[in-house]
Amino acid sequence: MLQQTFAQVLSPVQFSGDFLYYALVFFVLALVAYAVGAQGIAGLSMDIAKILVVVFLVLAVVALLL
Repeated sequence: MLQQTFAQVLSPVQFSGDFLYYALVFFVLALVAYAVGAQGIAGLSMDIAKILVVVFLVLAVVALLL
């Protein structure tokens, strides 16, 4: 149960594309909010989407280097 193989211990950092998915969700939310006229929510959603894209790119580079 607690036994791990050598390959599992030395495997590089694994991450999923959840950051990119949520960035896309926040981007679409920003577009919809802007179309409705809620510029405050649109701006906040766009800022969150930008942060998530940057986090995704940083993790992708780290995963490629390891």
